[in-house]
Amino acid sequence: MECNIKVYSYRWVVLFVYFLINALMQIQWIAFAPITSEAVAFYKVPAMQIDLLSLIFMIVYLFVSFPASYIIDTWGIRIGIGIGAAMMGIFGLIKGIYGANYNMVILAQIGIAVGQPFVLNSVTKVGARWFPLHERATQAGISVLAQFVGIIIAMALTPILFKTYGMEKMLMIYGIATLAGAIIFLIFNKEHPPTPPCPEGHDERISVFAGLKHIFSQKDMIYLLIFFFIALGIFNAVTTWIEQIISPRGFTITEAGIAGALMMIGGIAGASILPVLSDKMRKRKIFIVLACIGAIPGLAGMTFAGNYILLLASCILLGFFLMGGGPICYQYSAEVSYPAPEATSQGLLMLAGQISGIIFIFGMDILTAAGASKTPAMLIFLALMIANVFLILKIKESKMVKTDDI
Repeated sequence: MECNIKVYSYRWVVLFVYFLINALMQIQWIAFAPITSEAVAFYKVPAMQIDLLSLIFMIVYLFVSFPASYIIDTWGIRIGIGIGAAMMGIFGLIKGIYGANYNMVILAQIGIAVGQPFVLNSVTKVGARWFPLHERATQAGISVLAQFVGIIIAMALTPILFKTYGMEKMLMIYGIATLAGAIIFLIFNKEHPPTPPCPEGHDERISVFAGLKHIFSQKDMIYLLIFFFIALGIFNAVTTWIEQIISPRGFTITEAGIAGALMMIGGIAGASILPVLSDKMRKRKIFIVLACIGAIPGLAGMTFAGNYILLLASCILLGFFLMGGGPICYQYSAEVSYPAPEATSQGLLMLAGQISGIIFIFGMDILTAAGASKTPAMLIFLALMIANVFLILKIKESKMVKTDDI
């Protein structure tokens, strides 16, 4: 039946504009990270207040994630993602206009952060609206790829723009770009094609609250939520503390920055390859298990590698498997929790990872005194990731992806 379903080329336009606002959202989130010292001097505030400009996205997400998923699943992607795009565009421009005022900048960051879950929680919803099942993991991979691209652009471009134009003009450039991206999205995004990319009746979903009840009744979803809690939390903590993790072994700040960039590049490669293979082979479980197993040597290398080349290889490996497996997890959650709404199931995964990220980031700081080795915390992460392998082996393959008539 799937081969008789009509799909529309406009789905790639929808995916492109969604890719665009995903990338711009990440730029707005992480823009201050590569110029923290310069921002401290410019705003004359403690470094913690500059770090707060990024950390606030994780905190706000905890409170806005479920309402955002509810709106997306109830009113659709045009309104749901549109809210996030509009808030990003408006508050991104405000941040540019008032770039010299720290209080206005943090207010604008809060506004953008409120819009973030409307964008991040929509990955599988966009796929279900526009893409046939055999393309949805690929679509999820491209959508997540946008987040990595945005981070890399911000890390590479922000120092250049700051040195060339200064803080205020740099923020204005980002603000104008963000507003333009939001307008482009609002113009070209459409709710759904003339006919659904699935057999009749399979585009119907139960209500959000009924979907939540259904999700928590599924053992596979419980296992996946625990898996994501550990895996995404570890990734967030490792990327946050990468310089402190490797500096006791003699690596410099510059080398840490290169290692972090290569981890993102590995993630881009993983998100470009693993979801496509998952779609072509019509398998989800094996790739989720592979992602978990493949990440372990990468994590071990980050913990123990004394050779810089080995460290870089470990970062690429960790990024490739841990970040590349994420989109497949999103799509798997949508399939095993059907007919629960997609933004609800994906939003729960993201929420689990954000909660654990905050816990693990502060836990690493508490566990080790300032300047001390992060190795004990990394050993705990290694043990958790190994336990994750045995946990994820318990899930069953998606019935939807195995059949040709769904």
